[in-house]
Amino acid sequence: MAGSYRMPGAVILKLHIQYPYAPYMDAEKKNPLCAGYPSHALERYGTEQEPDVFEREKKTDCGDYREVDIIPRTNHAEKAVKGRRGKKKKVTEPKQRDLNEKNAKRYLVQLGNGNFGAGDLHVTLTYSRDSLPENEEQAEAAVKNYLRRIAYKRMKLGLESLKYILVTEYGCSADGEKITRIHHHIIMNGGLPRDDVELMWTTERINWKKAEQDQAYRSGIKRTGWANADRLQVNENGIEGLCKYITKNPKGKKRWSSSRNLVRPVQHPPADSKYSRRQVETAAKAADGGRAFFEKRFPDYEIRQIRPEYYDQTGWHILLLPIFSDP
Repeated sequence: MAGSYRMPGAVILKLHIQYPYAPYMDAEKKNPLCAGYPSHALERYGTEQEPDVFEREKKTDCGDYREVDIIPRTNHAEKAVKGRRGKKKKVTEPKQRDLNEKNAKRYLVQLGNGNFGAGDLHVTLTYSRDSLPENEEQAEAAVKNYLRRIAYKRMKLGLESLKYILVTEYGCSADGEKITRIHHHIIMNGGLPRDDVELMWTTERINWKKAEQDQAYRSGIKRTGWANADRLQVNENGIEGLCKYITKNPKGKKRWSSSRNLVRPVQHPPADSKYSRRQVETAAKAADGGRAFFEKRFPDYEIRQIRPEYYDQTGWHILLLPIFSDP
Protein backbone atom coordinates (compact mmCIF):
# COMPACT_ATOMS: atom_id res chain seq x y z
CA MET A 1 0.00 0.00 0.00
CA ALA A 2 1.16 3.54 -0.67
CA GLY A 3 3.10 5.02 2.22
CA SER A 4 3.13 1.81 4.21
CA TYR A 5 5.86 -0.62 5.16
CA ARG A 6 5.67 -4.19 6.37
CA MET A 7 8.41 -6.66 7.15
CA PRO A 8 8.78 -8.88 4.03
CA GLY A 9 6.91 -12.12 4.56
CA ALA A 10 5.83 -11.07 8.03
CA VAL A 11 2.97 -12.96 9.57
CA ILE A 12 1.50 -11.83 12.86
CA LEU A 13 0.18 -14.70 14.94
CA LYS A 14 -1.86 -14.34 18.08
CA LEU A 15 -2.50 -17.64 19.88
CA HIS A 16 -5.24 -17.90 22.49
CA ILE A 17 -5.62 -21.15 24.43
CA GLN A 18 -8.47 -21.88 26.83
CA TYR A 19 -8.04 -24.71 29.32
CA PRO A 20 -10.86 -27.23 28.71
CA TYR A 21 -11.94 -28.16 32.26
CA ALA A 22 -13.13 -24.71 33.26
CA PRO A 23 -16.15 -24.43 30.94
CA TYR A 24 -17.93 -27.14 32.92
CA MET A 25 -17.83 -24.90 35.99
CA ASP A 26 -19.98 -22.25 34.32
CA ALA A 27 -23.55 -22.25 33.18
CA GLU A 28 -24.26 -22.19 29.45
CA LYS A 29 -25.82 -18.77 29.79
CA LYS A 30 -22.66 -17.27 31.28
CA ASN A 31 -20.08 -19.08 29.18
CA PRO A 32 -20.74 -19.68 25.47
CA LEU A 33 -18.10 -22.42 25.51
CA CYS A 34 -20.64 -24.51 27.43
CA ALA A 35 -23.18 -24.29 24.64
CA GLY A 36 -24.15 -27.75 23.51
CA TYR A 37 -22.41 -29.52 26.40
CA PRO A 38 -24.59 -32.32 27.81
CA SER A 39 -25.80 -31.88 31.37
CA HIS A 40 -24.22 -35.15 32.43
CA ALA A 41 -20.84 -33.85 31.27
CA LEU A 42 -21.26 -30.78 33.41
CA GLU A 43 -22.25 -32.90 36.39
CA ARG A 44 -19.22 -35.15 35.99
CA TYR A 45 -16.73 -32.29 36.09
CA GLY A 46 -14.13 -32.99 38.75
CA THR A 47 -14.85 -36.72 38.98
CA GLU A 48 -12.82 -39.61 37.62
CA GLN A 49 -15.22 -39.78 34.66
CA GLU A 50 -14.07 -36.97 32.41
CA PRO A 51 -16.29 -35.84 29.53
CA ASP A 52 -15.35 -36.60 25.93
CA VAL A 53 -13.43 -33.38 25.21
CA PHE A 54 -10.98 -32.54 22.48
CA GLU A 55 -8.98 -29.41 21.65
CA ARG A 56 -9.78 -27.42 18.53
CA GLU A 57 -7.40 -25.06 16.76
CA LYS A 58 -9.04 -22.19 14.89
CA LYS A 59 -6.88 -19.96 12.68
CA THR A 60 -8.04 -16.60 11.41
CA ASP A 61 -5.98 -14.68 8.84
CA CYS A 62 -6.34 -11.09 7.68
CA GLY A 63 -3.58 -10.05 5.31
CA ASP A 64 -0.29 -10.58 7.17
CA TYR A 65 -2.08 -10.89 10.48
CA ARG A 66 -3.03 -14.19 12.10
CA GLU A 67 -4.88 -15.20 15.25
CA VAL A 68 -5.14 -18.75 16.57
CA ASP A 69 -7.67 -19.93 19.14
CA ILE A 70 -7.40 -23.29 20.83
CA ILE A 71 -10.68 -24.10 22.54
CA PRO A 72 -12.31 -27.18 24.10
CA ARG A 73 -15.12 -28.97 22.27
CA THR A 74 -17.22 -32.08 22.92
CA ASN A 75 -18.46 -34.68 20.50
CA HIS A 76 -21.98 -33.92 21.67
CA ALA A 77 -21.58 -30.27 20.70
CA GLU A 78 -20.19 -31.26 17.32
CA LYS A 79 -23.17 -33.47 16.56
CA ALA A 80 -25.44 -30.51 17.22
CA VAL A 81 -23.60 -28.39 14.64
CA LYS A 82 -24.86 -28.72 11.10
CA GLY A 83 -23.00 -27.76 7.94
CA ARG A 84 -19.91 -28.74 6.02
CA ARG A 85 -16.36 -28.14 7.08
CA GLY A 86 -13.13 -28.14 5.17
CA LYS A 87 -13.09 -24.82 3.31
CA LYS A 88 -11.83 -21.36 4.15
CA LYS A 89 -14.60 -18.90 4.86
CA LYS A 90 -14.84 -15.21 5.59
CA VAL A 91 -15.32 -14.34 9.23
CA THR A 92 -18.87 -13.12 9.77
CA GLU A 93 -18.81 -9.36 10.14
CA PRO A 94 -20.61 -8.29 13.32
CA LYS A 95 -24.23 -7.58 12.39
CA GLN A 96 -24.58 -4.83 14.96
CA ARG A 97 -22.43 -1.86 14.06
CA ASP A 98 -22.40 -0.66 17.66
CA LEU A 99 -19.08 -1.54 19.32
CA ASN A 100 -20.66 -3.10 22.38
CA GLU A 101 -19.62 -6.69 21.84
CA LYS A 102 -16.29 -8.39 22.46
CA ASN A 103 -16.45 -10.11 19.07
CA ALA A 104 -17.01 -6.81 17.29
CA LYS A 105 -13.95 -5.29 18.93
CA ARG A 106 -11.85 -8.34 18.13
CA TYR A 107 -12.98 -8.20 14.50
CA LEU A 108 -11.88 -4.56 14.35
CA VAL A 109 -8.41 -5.48 15.67
CA GLN A 110 -8.12 -8.17 12.98
CA LEU A 111 -9.24 -5.71 10.32
CA GLY A 112 -6.84 -3.02 11.53
CA ASN A 113 -3.76 -5.22 11.79
CA GLY A 114 -4.53 -6.93 8.48
CA ASN A 115 -4.76 -3.70 6.48
CA PHE A 116 -2.75 -0.91 8.11
CA GLY A 117 0.77 -0.37 9.40
CA ALA A 118 3.70 2.03 9.49
CA GLY A 119 3.21 5.01 7.17
CA ASP A 120 -0.58 5.02 7.54
CA LEU A 121 -2.59 7.56 9.52
CA HIS A 122 -4.87 7.89 12.54
CA VAL A 123 -7.12 10.92 12.07
CA THR A 124 -9.24 12.44 14.85
CA LEU A 125 -12.06 14.83 13.93
CA THR A 126 -14.24 16.93 16.25
CA TYR A 127 -16.94 19.58 15.70
CA SER A 128 -16.98 23.23 16.67
CA ARG A 129 -20.04 24.37 18.62
CA ASP A 130 -21.72 25.94 15.57
CA SER A 131 -21.04 22.85 13.45
CA LEU A 132 -22.26 20.18 15.89
CA PRO A 133 -24.67 17.81 14.10
CA GLU A 134 -28.20 17.56 15.46
CA ASN A 135 -28.43 13.82 14.91
CA GLU A 136 -26.47 10.75 13.82
CA GLU A 137 -27.57 11.12 10.20
CA GLN A 138 -26.04 14.59 9.94
CA ALA A 139 -22.80 13.39 11.54
CA GLU A 140 -22.60 10.46 9.14
CA ALA A 141 -23.18 12.75 6.17
CA ALA A 142 -20.43 15.13 7.35
CA VAL A 143 -17.78 12.48 7.79
CA LYS A 144 -18.73 10.70 4.56
CA ASN A 145 -18.33 13.98 2.70
CA TYR A 146 -14.87 14.33 4.28
CA LEU A 147 -13.90 10.82 3.18
CA ARG A 148 -15.07 11.58 -0.37
CA ARG A 149 -12.76 14.61 -0.40
CA ILE A 150 -9.85 12.44 0.74
CA ALA A 151 -10.64 9.78 -1.87
CA TYR A 152 -10.87 12.36 -4.66
CA LYS A 153 -7.58 13.99 -3.67
CA ARG A 154 -5.86 10.59 -3.67
CA MET A 155 -7.24 9.82 -7.11
CA LYS A 156 -6.03 13.18 -8.53
CA LEU A 157 -2.53 12.46 -7.20
CA GLY A 158 -2.47 8.90 -8.55
CA LEU A 159 -2.35 7.30 -5.12
CA GLU A 160 -3.85 4.00 -4.08
CA SER A 161 -7.60 4.13 -3.45
CA LEU A 162 -8.64 5.25 0.01
CA LYS A 163 -8.86 2.52 2.63
CA TYR A 164 -10.30 3.31 6.02
CA ILE A 165 -11.88 2.18 9.26
CA LEU A 166 -14.21 4.75 10.79
CA VAL A 167 -15.25 4.79 14.46
CA THR A 168 -17.69 7.46 15.64
CA GLU A 169 -18.39 8.22 19.29
CA TYR A 170 -21.57 9.95 20.39
CA GLY A 171 -22.24 11.62 23.72
CA CYS A 172 -25.91 12.29 24.43
CA SER A 173 -28.00 14.19 26.96
CA ALA A 174 -29.40 12.35 29.98
CA ASP A 175 -32.68 11.69 28.19
CA GLY A 176 -30.84 10.44 25.10
CA GLU A 177 -32.68 12.91 22.88
CA LYS A 178 -29.87 15.33 22.08
CA ILE A 179 -26.27 14.88 20.95
CA THR A 180 -23.98 16.82 23.30
CA ARG A 181 -20.64 15.87 21.74
CA ILE A 182 -19.35 13.78 18.88
CA HIS A 183 -16.01 12.89 17.34
CA HIS A 184 -14.61 10.52 14.75
CA HIS A 185 -11.56 8.29 14.66
CA ILE A 186 -10.37 7.22 11.20
CA ILE A 187 -7.55 4.81 10.40
CA MET A 188 -6.60 5.37 6.76
CA ASN A 189 -3.81 4.52 4.36
CA GLY A 190 -1.00 7.03 4.03
CA GLY A 191 0.38 8.97 1.10
CA LEU A 192 -1.21 12.41 1.56
CA PRO A 193 0.52 15.19 3.53
CA ARG A 194 -0.93 15.29 7.04
CA ASP A 195 -1.57 19.05 6.78
CA ASP A 196 -3.77 18.44 3.73
CA VAL A 197 -5.64 15.62 5.47
CA GLU A 198 -6.44 18.01 8.32
CA LEU A 199 -7.33 20.90 6.00
CA MET A 200 -10.03 18.90 4.24
CA TRP A 201 -12.16 18.79 7.43
CA THR A 202 -14.22 21.69 6.06
CA THR A 203 -17.35 22.29 4.04
CA GLU A 204 -15.65 24.97 1.93
CA ARG A 205 -14.36 24.32 -1.56
CA ILE A 206 -10.54 24.37 -1.50
CA ASN A 207 -8.46 26.02 -4.22
CA TRP A 208 -5.46 23.73 -3.86
CA LYS A 209 -3.14 25.75 -6.06
CA LYS A 210 -3.81 28.82 -3.95
CA ALA A 211 -3.62 26.84 -0.71
CA GLU A 212 -0.13 25.64 -1.61
CA GLN A 213 1.13 29.17 -2.31
CA ASP A 214 -0.86 31.43 0.02
CA GLN A 215 -0.59 30.65 3.75
CA ALA A 216 -3.10 33.37 4.62
CA TYR A 217 -5.71 31.76 2.35
CA ARG A 218 -4.97 28.37 3.79
CA SER A 219 -5.31 29.62 7.36
CA GLY A 220 -8.56 31.37 6.53
CA ILE A 221 -10.40 28.21 5.46
CA LYS A 222 -13.10 27.58 8.05
CA ARG A 223 -12.80 24.13 9.60
CA THR A 224 -15.73 22.00 10.69
CA GLY A 225 -13.87 21.51 13.94
CA TRP A 226 -10.51 20.33 15.23
CA ALA A 227 -8.63 17.84 13.03
CA ASN A 228 -5.43 15.96 13.83
CA ALA A 229 -3.62 13.44 11.65
CA ASP A 230 -0.89 11.30 13.24
CA ARG A 231 1.24 8.56 11.74
CA LEU A 232 0.36 5.15 13.12
CA GLN A 233 2.58 4.05 15.98
CA VAL A 234 3.28 0.38 15.28
CA ASN A 235 4.83 -1.91 17.89
CA GLU A 236 5.25 -5.66 18.34
CA ASN A 237 1.43 -5.96 18.49
CA GLY A 238 0.86 -4.04 15.27
CA ILE A 239 -1.82 -1.41 15.85
CA GLU A 240 -3.83 -3.46 18.35
CA GLY A 241 -3.32 -0.79 21.01
CA LEU A 242 -4.88 1.90 18.81
CA CYS A 243 -7.79 -0.35 17.82
CA LYS A 244 -8.51 -1.07 21.47
CA TYR A 245 -8.21 2.62 22.37
CA ILE A 246 -10.75 3.80 19.80
CA THR A 247 -13.16 1.00 20.76
CA LYS A 248 -12.88 1.35 24.54
CA ASN A 249 -16.19 1.30 26.41
CA PRO A 250 -17.66 4.80 26.25
CA LYS A 251 -20.30 6.48 28.38
CA GLY A 252 -22.09 7.26 25.15
CA LYS A 253 -22.26 5.11 22.04
CA LYS A 254 -19.78 4.07 19.36
CA ARG A 255 -20.47 2.93 15.83
CA TRP A 256 -18.07 1.83 13.12
CA SER A 257 -17.83 1.27 9.39
CA SER A 258 -15.08 0.59 6.85
CA SER A 259 -14.27 0.90 3.17
CA ARG A 260 -15.23 -2.05 0.98
CA ASN A 261 -11.72 -2.54 -0.39
CA LEU A 262 -10.20 -3.83 2.86
CA VAL A 263 -8.87 -7.37 3.14
CA ARG A 264 -11.37 -9.24 5.33
CA PRO A 265 -10.55 -11.83 8.00
CA VAL A 266 -10.70 -15.41 6.74
CA GLN A 267 -11.14 -18.41 9.02
CA HIS A 268 -9.39 -21.67 8.17
CA PRO A 269 -11.09 -25.03 8.64
CA PRO A 270 -10.72 -26.09 12.28
CA ALA A 271 -8.00 -28.57 13.21
CA ASP A 272 -8.89 -30.88 16.09
CA SER A 273 -6.82 -32.68 18.71
CA LYS A 274 -3.49 -31.04 17.86
CA TYR A 275 -3.07 -30.23 21.56
CA SER A 276 -3.81 -32.44 24.54
CA ARG A 277 -5.17 -31.19 27.85
CA ARG A 278 -1.94 -32.21 29.54
CA GLN A 279 0.14 -30.21 27.04
CA VAL A 280 -1.95 -27.10 27.60
CA GLU A 281 -1.67 -27.29 31.38
CA THR A 282 2.04 -28.10 31.31
CA ALA A 283 2.80 -25.21 28.95
CA ALA A 284 0.76 -22.79 31.06
CA LYS A 285 2.55 -23.77 34.27
CA ALA A 286 6.07 -23.88 32.78
CA ALA A 287 8.59 -21.33 34.03
CA ASP A 288 8.99 -19.94 30.50
CA GLY A 289 5.25 -19.69 29.96
CA GLY A 290 5.38 -22.44 27.37
CA ARG A 291 7.93 -20.73 25.12
CA ALA A 292 10.02 -23.85 24.54
CA PHE A 293 6.88 -25.83 23.68
CA PHE A 294 5.50 -23.28 21.24
CA GLU A 295 8.86 -22.55 19.59
CA LYS A 296 8.95 -26.22 18.60
CA ARG A 297 5.40 -25.92 17.27
CA PHE A 298 6.30 -22.81 15.26
CA PRO A 299 9.99 -23.25 14.30
CA ASP A 300 9.84 -20.69 11.48
CA TYR A 301 8.54 -17.86 13.63
CA GLU A 302 9.87 -15.46 16.24
CA ILE A 303 7.59 -15.42 19.27
CA ARG A 304 7.53 -11.94 20.77
CA GLN A 305 5.49 -12.44 23.94
CA ILE A 306 3.66 -15.19 25.85
CA ARG A 307 1.03 -14.48 28.51
CA PRO A 308 -0.28 -17.49 30.44
CA GLU A 309 -3.13 -16.58 32.79
CA TYR A 310 -5.65 -18.61 34.76
CA TYR A 311 -9.26 -17.49 35.11
CA ASP A 312 -11.69 -19.07 37.54
CA GLN A 313 -14.52 -19.36 35.06
CA THR A 314 -12.61 -20.24 31.88
CA GLY A 315 -9.31 -21.74 33.06
CA TRP A 316 -5.94 -21.33 31.40
CA HIS A 317 -5.48 -18.73 28.68
CA ILE A 318 -2.14 -18.66 26.86
CA LEU A 319 -1.72 -15.70 24.56
CA LEU A 320 1.16 -15.59 22.08
CA LEU A 321 1.46 -12.00 20.92
CA PRO A 322 2.64 -11.29 17.43
CA ILE A 323 4.87 -13.92 15.92
CA PHE A 324 6.86 -12.87 12.86
CA SER A 325 8.37 -15.25 10.36
CA ASP A 326 12.15 -15.37 10.60
CA PRO A 327 13.86 -13.60 7.66
